[in-house]
Amino acid sequence: MEFGPVPSNTAAGAILAHSIRLPGRALKKGHLLTSDDAAALQQAGIETVTVCRLDAQDVAEDAAADSLAKAATGHGLNRSAAFTGRVNLIAQQDGILVYDAAQLDSLNRVDEGITCAALPPYSRVSARQMVATAKIIPFGVPNAALKSACPEAPIFNIQPFQPLSIGLIQTVLPGVKPSVLDKTDQIMSARAASLGATQIAPARCAHDEQDLTIALTAMVAENVSIITIVGASAIVDRRDVIPAAISRCGGEIEHFGMPVDPGNLLLLGRIGEIPVIGAPGCVRSPKPNGYDWVLERLVAGVPVDGSGIMAMGSGGFLKEIPVRPLPRAEAGAKNPTSQSPRIAGLMLAAGQSRRMGSANKLLEDLDGKPMLRHSLEALSASQIDGITVVTGHQADRVRASVSDLAVSFADSPAYANGLAETVKRGIAALPESVDGVLICLGDMPRVKTETLNRLIAAFDPTEGRAICVPVHQGKRGNPVLFARRFFTEIMDLSGDTGAKSLIGAYEDQVVEIAVDDPGVLLDLDTPEALKMAQNR
Repeated sequence: MEFGPVPSNTAAGAILAHSIRLPGRALKKGHLLTSDDAAALQQAGIETVTVCRLDAQDVAEDAAADSLAKAATGHGLNRSAAFTGRVNLIAQQDGILVYDAAQLDSLNRVDEGITCAALPPYSRVSARQMVATAKIIPFGVPNAALKSACPEAPIFNIQPFQPLSIGLIQTVLPGVKPSVLDKTDQIMSARAASLGATQIAPARCAHDEQDLTIALTAMVAENVSIITIVGASAIVDRRDVIPAAISRCGGEIEHFGMPVDPGNLLLLGRIGEIPVIGAPGCVRSPKPNGYDWVLERLVAGVPVDGSGIMAMGSGGFLKEIPVRPLPRAEAGAKNPTSQSPRIAGLMLAAGQSRRMGSANKLLEDLDGKPMLRHSLEALSASQIDGITVVTGHQADRVRASVSDLAVSFADSPAYANGLAETVKRGIAALPESVDGVLICLGDMPRVKTETLNRLIAAFDPTEGRAICVPVHQGKRGNPVLFARRFFTEIMDLSGDTGAKSLIGAYEDQVVEIAVDDPGVLLDLDTPEALKMAQNR
Protein backbone atom coordinates (compact mmCIF):
# COMPACT_ATOMS: atom_id res chain seq x y z
CA MET A 1 0.00 0.00 0.00
CA GLU A 2 1.33 3.43 -0.98
CA PHE A 3 0.58 6.47 1.17
CA GLY A 4 1.60 10.09 0.95
CA PRO A 5 1.17 13.40 -0.89
CA VAL A 6 0.81 13.43 -4.69
CA PRO A 7 0.11 16.16 -7.24
CA SER A 8 -3.64 16.65 -7.46
CA ASN A 9 -3.59 16.22 -11.23
CA THR A 10 -2.41 12.60 -10.72
CA ALA A 11 -4.75 11.76 -7.83
CA ALA A 12 -7.57 10.14 -9.82
CA GLY A 13 -8.10 6.53 -8.73
CA ALA A 14 -6.52 7.08 -5.31
CA ILE A 15 -8.22 7.17 -1.90
CA LEU A 16 -8.34 10.57 -0.23
CA ALA A 17 -6.65 10.42 3.18
CA HIS A 18 -8.09 13.61 4.71
CA SER A 19 -11.32 15.50 4.08
CA ILE A 20 -11.10 18.62 1.93
CA ARG A 21 -13.70 21.37 1.50
CA LEU A 22 -14.16 22.77 -2.00
CA PRO A 23 -16.49 25.56 -3.07
CA GLY A 24 -20.01 24.14 -2.82
CA ARG A 25 -18.97 20.62 -1.86
CA ALA A 26 -16.79 18.52 0.38
CA LEU A 27 -14.58 15.53 -0.41
CA LYS A 28 -14.66 13.23 2.59
CA LYS A 29 -11.83 11.10 3.93
CA GLY A 30 -11.89 7.69 2.22
CA HIS A 31 -13.42 9.07 -0.98
CA LEU A 32 -12.17 7.40 -4.17
CA LEU A 33 -11.07 10.35 -6.25
CA THR A 34 -12.29 10.66 -9.83
CA SER A 35 -10.89 12.67 -12.72
CA ASP A 36 -13.59 15.28 -12.07
CA ASP A 37 -12.46 15.49 -8.44
CA ALA A 38 -8.87 15.97 -9.54
CA ALA A 39 -9.95 18.78 -11.86
CA ALA A 40 -11.96 20.41 -9.06
CA LEU A 41 -8.95 20.26 -6.73
CA GLN A 42 -6.76 21.97 -9.29
CA GLN A 43 -9.40 24.60 -9.99
CA ALA A 44 -9.57 25.31 -6.24
CA GLY A 45 -5.82 25.87 -6.19
CA ILE A 46 -5.01 22.67 -4.28
CA GLU A 47 -1.82 21.38 -5.88
CA THR A 48 -1.15 18.33 -3.69
CA VAL A 49 -3.31 15.93 -1.71
CA THR A 50 -2.47 13.07 0.61
CA VAL A 51 -3.77 9.80 -0.76
CA CYS A 52 -3.55 6.05 -0.45
CA ARG A 53 -3.17 3.55 -3.29
CA LEU A 54 -3.73 -0.13 -2.58
CA ASP A 55 -1.39 -2.78 -3.94
CA ALA A 56 -2.62 -5.86 -5.77
CA GLN A 57 -2.24 -7.99 -2.63
CA ASP A 58 -4.23 -5.57 -0.47
CA VAL A 59 -7.93 -5.87 0.42
CA ALA A 60 -9.88 -2.61 0.66
CA GLU A 61 -11.12 -1.69 4.13
CA ASP A 62 -14.83 -2.33 3.54
CA ALA A 63 -14.29 -5.69 1.87
CA ALA A 64 -11.84 -6.71 4.61
CA ALA A 65 -14.19 -5.67 7.41
CA ASP A 66 -17.05 -7.54 5.78
CA SER A 67 -14.97 -10.73 5.43
CA LEU A 68 -13.79 -10.54 9.04
CA ALA A 69 -17.26 -9.88 10.45
CA LYS A 70 -18.83 -12.61 8.32
CA ALA A 71 -16.34 -15.17 9.60
CA ALA A 72 -16.84 -14.11 13.23
CA THR A 73 -20.64 -13.94 13.25
CA GLY A 74 -22.55 -16.90 14.66
CA HIS A 75 -26.21 -17.51 15.41
CA GLY A 76 -28.47 -14.85 16.84
CA LEU A 77 -26.61 -11.97 15.19
CA ASN A 78 -26.99 -9.73 12.16
CA ARG A 79 -24.26 -7.70 10.47
CA SER A 80 -24.48 -4.15 9.23
CA ALA A 81 -23.18 -3.28 5.80
CA ALA A 82 -19.54 -2.19 5.73
CA PHE A 83 -18.69 1.49 5.80
CA THR A 84 -15.36 3.23 6.49
CA GLY A 85 -13.88 -0.18 7.24
CA ARG A 86 -16.41 -1.00 9.95
CA VAL A 87 -19.07 -3.68 10.30
CA ASN A 88 -21.22 -3.84 13.42
CA LEU A 89 -22.61 -7.08 14.84
CA ILE A 90 -26.14 -6.63 16.09
CA ALA A 91 -28.18 -8.93 18.35
CA GLN A 92 -31.35 -10.30 16.79
CA GLN A 93 -32.94 -11.17 20.12
CA ASP A 94 -32.56 -10.83 23.88
CA GLY A 95 -30.03 -13.20 25.37
CA ILE A 96 -26.43 -13.73 26.44
CA LEU A 97 -23.39 -12.95 24.27
CA VAL A 98 -21.14 -16.00 24.31
CA TYR A 99 -17.58 -16.16 23.01
CA ASP A 100 -14.05 -17.19 23.96
CA ALA A 101 -12.07 -14.09 24.98
CA ALA A 102 -8.78 -15.85 24.20
CA GLN A 103 -9.93 -16.45 20.62
CA LEU A 104 -10.78 -12.77 20.23
CA ASP A 105 -7.38 -11.78 21.65
CA SER A 106 -5.71 -14.10 19.14
CA LEU A 107 -7.56 -12.44 16.26
CA ASN A 108 -6.48 -8.98 17.40
CA ARG A 109 -2.81 -10.02 17.55
CA VAL A 110 -2.56 -10.98 13.86
CA ASP A 111 -2.10 -7.49 12.41
CA GLU A 112 -2.34 -4.02 13.93
CA GLY A 113 -4.68 -2.93 11.14
CA ILE A 114 -7.22 -5.70 11.81
CA THR A 115 -9.31 -5.25 14.95
CA CYS A 116 -12.45 -6.58 16.55
CA ALA A 117 -14.01 -5.27 19.77
CA ALA A 118 -16.90 -6.75 21.75
CA LEU A 119 -18.86 -6.49 24.95
CA PRO A 120 -17.51 -8.70 27.75
CA PRO A 121 -18.27 -12.42 27.44
CA TYR A 122 -21.65 -13.42 28.91
CA SER A 123 -23.02 -9.89 28.68
CA ARG A 124 -26.78 -9.67 28.75
CA VAL A 125 -27.91 -8.08 25.48
CA SER A 126 -31.18 -6.97 23.96
CA ALA A 127 -32.52 -7.16 20.43
CA ARG A 128 -31.00 -4.51 18.11
CA GLN A 129 -28.11 -3.88 20.48
CA MET A 130 -24.65 -3.56 18.96
CA VAL A 131 -22.54 -6.22 20.64
CA ALA A 132 -19.30 -6.18 18.62
CA THR A 133 -17.59 -4.34 15.79
CA ALA A 134 -15.01 -5.35 13.22
CA LYS A 135 -12.85 -2.39 12.21
CA ILE A 136 -10.04 -2.17 9.67
CA ILE A 137 -7.73 0.67 10.73
CA PRO A 138 -5.98 1.64 7.44
CA PHE A 139 -7.65 1.91 4.03
CA GLY A 140 -6.61 -1.66 3.23
CA VAL A 141 -4.79 -4.65 4.70
CA PRO A 142 -2.72 -7.47 3.20
CA ASN A 143 -4.86 -10.36 2.05
CA ALA A 144 -2.55 -12.85 3.80
CA ALA A 145 -3.06 -11.12 7.15
CA LEU A 146 -6.82 -11.00 6.66
CA LYS A 147 -6.99 -14.71 5.91
CA SER A 148 -4.95 -15.44 9.02
CA ALA A 149 -7.21 -13.27 11.19
CA CYS A 150 -10.53 -14.66 9.94
CA PRO A 151 -11.59 -17.48 12.31
CA GLU A 152 -12.45 -20.89 10.89
CA ALA A 153 -15.62 -21.00 13.00
CA PRO A 154 -17.78 -18.13 14.27
CA ILE A 155 -16.56 -16.45 17.45
CA PHE A 156 -19.71 -14.67 18.60
CA ASN A 157 -23.08 -16.24 19.33
CA ILE A 158 -26.22 -15.12 21.11
CA GLN A 159 -27.80 -17.66 23.42
CA PRO A 160 -31.44 -16.49 23.53
CA PHE A 161 -33.46 -16.46 26.73
CA GLN A 162 -35.90 -19.36 26.94
CA PRO A 163 -39.51 -19.20 28.21
CA LEU A 164 -38.67 -21.23 31.33
CA SER A 165 -40.63 -21.56 34.57
CA ILE A 166 -38.95 -20.43 37.79
CA GLY A 167 -40.02 -21.53 41.23
CA LEU A 168 -39.49 -19.28 44.27
CA ILE A 169 -39.40 -20.37 47.91
CA GLN A 170 -38.97 -17.87 50.74
CA THR A 171 -38.09 -19.09 54.20
CA VAL A 172 -39.51 -17.18 57.16
CA LEU A 173 -38.35 -16.43 60.70
CA PRO A 174 -40.45 -14.86 63.46
CA GLY A 175 -40.58 -11.11 63.13
CA VAL A 176 -40.24 -10.96 59.35
CA LYS A 177 -42.84 -8.55 57.99
CA PRO A 178 -45.25 -9.98 55.39
CA SER A 179 -44.78 -6.77 53.37
CA VAL A 180 -41.09 -7.63 52.94
CA LEU A 181 -41.97 -11.07 51.62
CA ASP A 182 -44.63 -9.68 49.29
CA LYS A 183 -42.21 -7.11 47.92
CA THR A 184 -39.61 -9.83 47.32
CA ASP A 185 -42.20 -11.90 45.41
CA GLN A 186 -42.87 -8.91 43.15
CA ILE A 187 -39.19 -8.13 42.53
CA MET A 188 -38.34 -11.74 41.74
CA SER A 189 -41.33 -12.06 39.42
CA ALA A 190 -40.21 -8.92 37.55
CA ARG A 191 -36.70 -10.37 37.25
CA ALA A 192 -38.07 -13.51 35.64
CA ALA A 193 -40.35 -11.56 33.31
CA SER A 194 -37.47 -9.36 32.11
CA LEU A 195 -35.81 -12.55 30.84
CA GLY A 196 -38.95 -13.87 29.18
CA ALA A 197 -39.39 -16.47 31.93
CA THR A 198 -42.38 -17.05 34.21
CA GLN A 199 -42.36 -17.28 37.98
CA ILE A 200 -44.94 -19.75 39.25
CA ALA A 201 -46.89 -19.09 42.44
CA PRO A 202 -44.24 -18.58 45.13
CA ALA A 203 -44.09 -20.75 48.25
CA ARG A 204 -43.16 -19.90 51.84
CA CYS A 205 -42.04 -22.05 54.73
CA ALA A 206 -40.26 -21.78 58.05
CA HIS A 207 -36.49 -21.28 57.96
CA ASP A 208 -36.02 -24.87 59.03
CA GLU A 209 -34.28 -27.77 57.29
CA GLN A 210 -37.25 -30.12 57.51
CA ASP A 211 -39.90 -27.60 56.43
CA LEU A 212 -37.73 -26.41 53.53
CA THR A 213 -37.17 -30.02 52.43
CA ILE A 214 -40.95 -30.48 52.21
CA ALA A 215 -41.36 -27.23 50.23
CA LEU A 216 -38.53 -28.16 47.90
CA THR A 217 -39.97 -31.61 47.25
CA ALA A 218 -43.31 -30.07 46.34
CA MET A 219 -41.65 -27.53 44.04
CA VAL A 220 -39.62 -30.21 42.25
CA ALA A 221 -42.85 -32.13 41.62
CA GLU A 222 -44.19 -29.12 39.66
CA ASN A 223 -41.48 -29.68 37.01
CA VAL A 224 -40.15 -26.14 37.17
CA SER A 225 -37.00 -25.32 35.21
CA ILE A 226 -35.14 -23.45 37.98
CA ILE A 227 -35.72 -23.04 41.72
CA THR A 228 -34.65 -20.01 43.75
CA ILE A 229 -34.59 -20.03 47.54
CA VAL A 230 -34.50 -16.67 49.31
CA GLY A 231 -33.62 -17.40 52.93
CA ALA A 232 -34.73 -15.43 55.96
CA SER A 233 -31.10 -15.68 57.05
CA ALA A 234 -28.04 -15.63 54.79
CA ILE A 235 -26.22 -18.87 53.99
CA VAL A 236 -22.94 -18.97 55.88
CA ASP A 237 -21.78 -22.56 55.38
CA ARG A 238 -22.31 -25.54 53.08
CA ARG A 239 -24.07 -27.25 56.02
CA ASP A 240 -26.51 -24.40 56.65
CA VAL A 241 -30.30 -24.78 56.38
CA ILE A 242 -30.69 -24.24 52.63
CA PRO A 243 -27.85 -26.50 51.41
CA ALA A 244 -28.84 -29.13 53.96
CA ALA A 245 -32.42 -29.18 52.63
CA ILE A 246 -31.16 -29.51 49.05
CA SER A 247 -29.08 -32.51 50.08
CA ARG A 248 -32.01 -34.12 51.92
CA CYS A 249 -34.00 -33.91 48.66
CA GLY A 250 -31.33 -36.01 46.95
CA GLY A 251 -29.62 -32.98 45.46
CA GLU A 252 -25.99 -31.87 45.47
CA ILE A 253 -24.18 -28.63 46.23
CA GLU A 254 -22.11 -27.52 43.26
CA HIS A 255 -20.66 -24.27 44.60
CA PHE A 256 -20.93 -21.86 47.51
CA GLY A 257 -19.83 -18.24 47.33
CA MET A 258 -18.95 -16.06 44.36
CA PRO A 259 -16.46 -13.26 43.58
CA VAL A 260 -19.25 -10.80 42.78
CA ASP A 261 -20.28 -8.03 45.15
CA PRO A 262 -23.14 -7.69 45.93
CA GLY A 263 -23.92 -11.37 45.69
CA ASN A 264 -21.06 -13.05 47.56
CA LEU A 265 -23.23 -15.47 49.56
CA LEU A 266 -24.80 -17.27 46.61
CA LEU A 267 -25.12 -21.05 46.60
CA LEU A 268 -25.61 -23.17 43.49
CA GLY A 269 -27.02 -26.68 43.83
CA ARG A 270 -28.97 -29.14 41.74
CA ILE A 271 -31.79 -31.59 42.34
CA GLY A 272 -31.77 -33.97 39.40
CA GLU A 273 -31.77 -31.76 36.33
CA ILE A 274 -33.16 -28.72 38.14
CA PRO A 275 -30.69 -25.99 39.17
CA VAL A 276 -31.36 -24.66 42.67
CA ILE A 277 -30.03 -21.23 43.63
CA GLY A 278 -29.66 -20.27 47.26
CA ALA A 279 -29.97 -16.54 46.67
CA PRO A 280 -28.07 -13.87 48.62
CA GLY A 281 -30.13 -11.35 50.56
CA CYS A 282 -29.38 -8.61 48.03
CA VAL A 283 -31.97 -10.11 45.63
CA ARG A 284 -34.67 -8.39 47.69
CA SER A 285 -33.55 -5.26 45.86
CA PRO A 286 -34.02 -4.85 42.09
CA LYS A 287 -30.44 -3.62 41.75
CA PRO A 288 -28.15 -5.91 39.70
CA ASN A 289 -26.11 -8.43 41.68
CA GLY A 290 -24.36 -11.76 41.29
CA TYR A 291 -27.65 -13.68 41.33
CA ASP A 292 -28.65 -11.95 38.10
CA TRP A 293 -25.47 -13.12 36.38
CA VAL A 294 -26.21 -16.74 37.29
CA LEU A 295 -29.94 -16.57 36.51
CA GLU A 296 -29.37 -14.93 33.11
CA ARG A 297 -27.05 -17.70 31.99
CA LEU A 298 -29.36 -20.43 33.21
CA VAL A 299 -32.40 -18.96 31.45
CA ALA A 300 -30.34 -18.68 28.25
CA GLY A 301 -29.28 -22.31 28.51
CA VAL A 302 -25.64 -21.44 29.19
CA PRO A 303 -24.14 -23.97 31.64
CA VAL A 304 -23.10 -22.59 35.01
CA ASP A 305 -20.81 -24.49 37.39
CA GLY A 306 -18.34 -23.72 40.13
CA SER A 307 -15.56 -22.98 37.72
CA GLY A 308 -17.73 -20.52 35.82
CA ILE A 309 -18.76 -18.74 39.00
CA MET A 310 -15.15 -18.41 40.17
CA ALA A 311 -14.33 -16.72 36.84
CA MET A 312 -16.86 -13.93 37.46
CA GLY A 313 -14.51 -11.80 39.52
CA SER A 314 -13.33 -9.67 36.59
CA GLY A 315 -15.93 -6.92 36.47
CA GLY A 316 -17.71 -8.44 39.44
CA PHE A 317 -17.40 -5.44 41.75
CA LEU A 318 -20.84 -3.92 41.24
CA LYS A 319 -21.01 -1.64 44.25
CA GLU A 320 -20.97 2.12 43.86
CA ILE A 321 -17.58 3.65 44.46
CA PRO A 322 -16.51 7.33 44.54
CA VAL A 323 -15.14 7.28 40.98
CA ARG A 324 -18.33 5.71 39.63
CA PRO A 325 -21.24 6.97 41.76
CA LEU A 326 -23.96 5.63 39.48
CA PRO A 327 -26.81 3.90 41.32
CA ARG A 328 -26.93 0.25 40.39
CA ALA A 329 -30.66 0.39 39.74
CA GLU A 330 -30.14 3.11 37.18
CA ALA A 331 -27.18 1.29 35.66
CA GLY A 332 -29.26 -1.83 35.25
CA ALA A 333 -32.17 0.01 33.73
CA LYS A 334 -30.14 1.74 31.04
CA ASN A 335 -28.46 -0.03 28.18
CA PRO A 336 -24.78 0.97 28.37
CA THR A 337 -24.18 0.01 24.74
CA SER A 338 -25.53 1.74 21.67
CA GLN A 339 -28.22 0.21 19.54
CA SER A 340 -28.26 0.14 15.79
CA PRO A 341 -30.03 3.27 14.53
CA ARG A 342 -33.72 2.93 13.80
CA ILE A 343 -34.09 3.97 10.18
CA ALA A 344 -37.64 4.06 8.84
CA GLY A 345 -38.40 3.45 5.19
CA LEU A 346 -40.69 5.96 3.48
CA MET A 347 -41.97 4.95 0.03
CA LEU A 348 -43.56 7.77 -1.96
CA ALA A 349 -46.40 6.35 -4.08
CA ALA A 350 -48.94 9.17 -4.30
CA GLY A 351 -48.11 10.84 -7.62
CA GLN A 352 -50.36 11.19 -10.66
CA SER A 353 -47.84 9.79 -13.18
CA ARG A 354 -48.53 12.66 -15.58
CA ARG A 355 -45.52 11.84 -17.77
CA MET A 356 -46.76 8.26 -18.17
CA GLY A 357 -50.00 9.40 -19.79
CA SER A 358 -53.25 7.79 -18.63
CA ALA A 359 -51.53 4.87 -16.86
CA ASN A 360 -50.43 4.80 -13.23
CA LYS A 361 -46.75 3.98 -13.61
CA LEU A 362 -46.54 2.33 -10.18
CA LEU A 363 -49.08 -0.29 -11.26
CA GLU A 364 -47.51 -0.99 -14.64
CA ASP A 365 -46.15 -4.48 -15.19
CA LEU A 366 -42.41 -5.01 -14.88
CA ASP A 367 -41.08 -8.56 -14.95
CA GLY A 368 -44.48 -9.95 -14.02
CA LYS A 369 -45.32 -7.67 -11.10
CA PRO A 370 -46.27 -4.02 -10.50
CA MET A 371 -43.38 -1.56 -10.58
CA LEU A 372 -44.05 -0.42 -7.01
CA ARG A 373 -43.75 -3.98 -5.76
CA HIS A 374 -40.15 -4.22 -7.00
CA SER A 375 -39.24 -1.09 -5.03
CA LEU A 376 -40.96 -2.29 -1.88
CA GLU A 377 -39.52 -5.81 -1.99
CA ALA A 378 -35.98 -4.44 -2.19
CA LEU A 379 -36.71 -2.11 0.73
CA SER A 380 -38.34 -4.89 2.78
CA ALA A 381 -35.25 -7.09 2.36
CA SER A 382 -32.97 -4.36 3.72
CA GLN A 383 -32.06 -3.54 7.33
CA ILE A 384 -34.86 -1.00 7.52
CA ASP A 385 -37.00 -0.61 10.64
CA GLY A 386 -40.54 -0.48 9.31
CA ILE A 387 -41.94 0.84 6.02
CA THR A 388 -44.59 3.49 5.44
CA VAL A 389 -46.11 3.83 1.98
CA VAL A 390 -47.68 7.20 1.19
CA THR A 391 -50.59 6.89 -1.25
CA GLY A 392 -52.72 9.47 -3.02
CA HIS A 393 -53.61 9.04 -6.68
CA GLN A 394 -55.62 5.81 -7.12
CA ALA A 395 -54.84 5.00 -3.49
CA ASP A 396 -57.08 1.93 -3.30
CA ARG A 397 -55.48 0.29 -6.33
CA VAL A 398 -51.97 1.11 -5.13
CA ARG A 399 -52.62 -0.34 -1.68
CA ALA A 400 -54.18 -3.47 -3.12
CA SER A 401 -51.09 -4.14 -5.24
CA VAL A 402 -48.85 -4.47 -2.16
CA SER A 403 -51.34 -5.20 0.64
CA ASP A 404 -49.72 -8.55 1.44
CA LEU A 405 -46.36 -6.92 2.29
CA ALA A 406 -45.44 -5.89 5.83
CA VAL A 407 -45.97 -2.16 5.35
CA SER A 408 -48.16 0.54 6.81
CA PHE A 409 -49.94 3.20 4.80
CA ALA A 410 -50.42 6.94 5.08
CA ASP A 411 -52.78 8.86 2.84
CA SER A 412 -51.96 12.19 1.18
CA PRO A 413 -55.31 13.73 0.16
CA ALA A 414 -53.57 16.85 -1.20
CA TYR A 415 -51.09 14.90 -3.34
CA ALA A 416 -51.90 17.09 -6.35
CA ASN A 417 -50.29 20.03 -4.54
CA GLY A 418 -46.85 18.59 -5.17
CA LEU A 419 -44.18 16.24 -3.88
CA ALA A 420 -43.64 18.18 -0.65
CA GLU A 421 -47.15 17.36 0.55
CA THR A 422 -46.56 13.65 0.07
CA VAL A 423 -43.22 13.73 1.90
CA LYS A 424 -44.72 15.69 4.80
CA ARG A 425 -47.60 13.22 5.17
CA GLY A 426 -45.08 10.40 5.35
CA ILE A 427 -42.84 12.11 7.90
CA ALA A 428 -45.85 12.87 10.11
CA ALA A 429 -46.79 9.19 10.10
CA LEU A 430 -43.41 7.94 11.34
CA PRO A 431 -43.03 6.76 14.96
CA GLU A 432 -41.16 9.06 17.34
CA SER A 433 -38.59 6.35 18.04
CA VAL A 434 -36.94 6.50 14.60
CA ASP A 435 -33.50 8.10 14.23
CA GLY A 436 -33.80 8.79 10.53
CA VAL A 437 -35.76 8.12 7.38
CA LEU A 438 -34.81 6.63 4.02
CA ILE A 439 -37.00 8.41 1.47
CA CYS A 440 -37.58 6.16 -1.53
CA LEU A 441 -39.39 6.68 -4.82
CA GLY A 442 -41.85 4.08 -6.05
CA ASP A 443 -40.78 4.55 -9.69
CA MET A 444 -37.18 3.46 -9.03
CA PRO A 445 -37.59 -0.34 -9.02
CA ARG A 446 -33.99 -1.25 -9.85
CA VAL A 447 -32.35 0.02 -6.64
CA LYS A 448 -30.50 -2.85 -4.98
CA THR A 449 -31.05 -3.94 -1.38
CA GLU A 450 -27.27 -3.85 -0.94
CA THR A 451 -27.34 -0.14 -1.77
CA LEU A 452 -30.02 0.52 0.84
CA ASN A 453 -27.99 -1.31 3.48
CA ARG A 454 -24.88 0.70 2.62
CA LEU A 455 -26.78 3.94 3.15
CA ILE A 456 -28.02 2.71 6.53
CA ALA A 457 -24.52 1.58 7.54
CA ALA A 458 -23.06 4.98 6.63
CA PHE A 459 -25.54 6.89 8.80
CA ASP A 460 -23.85 8.48 11.82
CA PRO A 461 -24.86 12.09 12.62
CA THR A 462 -22.23 12.36 15.36
CA GLU A 463 -19.55 11.95 12.71
CA GLY A 464 -21.12 14.38 10.24
CA ARG A 465 -23.03 11.74 8.26
CA ALA A 466 -26.59 12.93 8.82
CA ILE A 467 -27.58 12.89 5.13
CA CYS A 468 -26.53 9.83 3.12
CA VAL A 469 -26.68 10.02 -0.67
CA PRO A 470 -25.88 7.23 -3.16
CA VAL A 471 -23.50 8.12 -6.00
CA HIS A 472 -23.06 6.10 -9.19
CA GLN A 473 -20.31 7.06 -11.62
CA GLY A 474 -20.02 10.48 -10.04
CA LYS A 475 -23.77 11.28 -10.12
CA ARG A 476 -25.96 11.60 -7.03
CA GLY A 477 -29.15 9.58 -7.01
CA ASN A 478 -31.95 8.22 -4.84
CA PRO A 479 -32.98 7.18 -2.24
CA VAL A 480 -31.62 9.62 0.35
CA LEU A 481 -31.38 9.05 4.09
CA PHE A 482 -32.08 12.00 6.44
CA ALA A 483 -31.52 12.20 10.19
CA ARG A 484 -34.42 13.10 12.46
CA ARG A 485 -32.93 16.55 13.03
CA PHE A 486 -34.17 17.53 9.55
CA PHE A 487 -37.78 16.44 10.06
CA THR A 488 -38.87 19.92 11.19
CA GLU A 489 -37.48 21.55 8.06
CA ILE A 490 -38.97 18.85 5.87
CA MET A 491 -42.37 19.66 7.35
CA ASP A 492 -41.90 23.27 6.19
CA LEU A 493 -41.46 22.31 2.51
CA SER A 494 -44.07 23.28 -0.04
CA GLY A 495 -44.93 22.78 -3.69
CA ASP A 496 -43.06 20.26 -5.78
CA THR A 497 -39.89 20.52 -3.70
CA GLY A 498 -38.70 17.29 -2.17
CA ALA A 499 -36.45 16.77 0.82
CA LYS A 500 -33.39 16.67 -1.46
CA SER A 501 -33.55 20.48 -1.45
CA LEU A 502 -31.99 20.30 2.03
CA ILE A 503 -28.81 18.69 0.72
CA GLY A 504 -27.35 21.91 -0.64
CA ALA A 505 -28.05 23.73 2.61
CA TYR A 506 -26.25 21.13 4.70
CA GLU A 507 -23.33 19.94 2.57
CA ASP A 508 -21.21 19.56 5.71
CA GLN A 509 -23.63 16.87 6.92
CA VAL A 510 -23.73 15.02 3.58
CA VAL A 511 -21.83 11.84 2.87
CA GLU A 512 -21.72 10.40 -0.63
CA ILE A 513 -21.85 6.61 -0.83
CA ALA A 514 -20.26 5.26 -4.00
CA VAL A 515 -22.34 2.32 -5.23
CA ASP A 516 -22.16 -0.02 -8.18
CA ASP A 517 -25.86 0.38 -8.76
CA PRO A 518 -27.22 2.22 -11.81
CA GLY A 519 -30.68 1.80 -10.30
CA VAL A 520 -30.11 4.84 -8.08
CA LEU A 521 -30.25 7.00 -11.24
CA LEU A 522 -33.05 5.20 -13.07
CA ASP A 523 -36.62 6.39 -12.61
CA LEU A 524 -39.23 4.89 -14.88
CA ASP A 525 -41.60 7.81 -15.28
CA THR A 526 -42.22 7.75 -19.05
CA PRO A 527 -43.60 5.08 -21.41
CA GLU A 528 -40.24 5.01 -23.19
CA ALA A 529 -38.26 4.42 -20.00
CA LEU A 530 -40.65 1.69 -18.88
CA LYS A 531 -40.54 -0.06 -22.26
CA MET A 532 -36.78 -0.01 -22.26
CA ALA A 533 -36.74 -1.57 -18.77
CA GLN A 534 -39.27 -4.21 -19.82
CA ASN A 535 -37.18 -5.13 -22.86
CA ARG A 536 -34.09 -5.50 -20.69
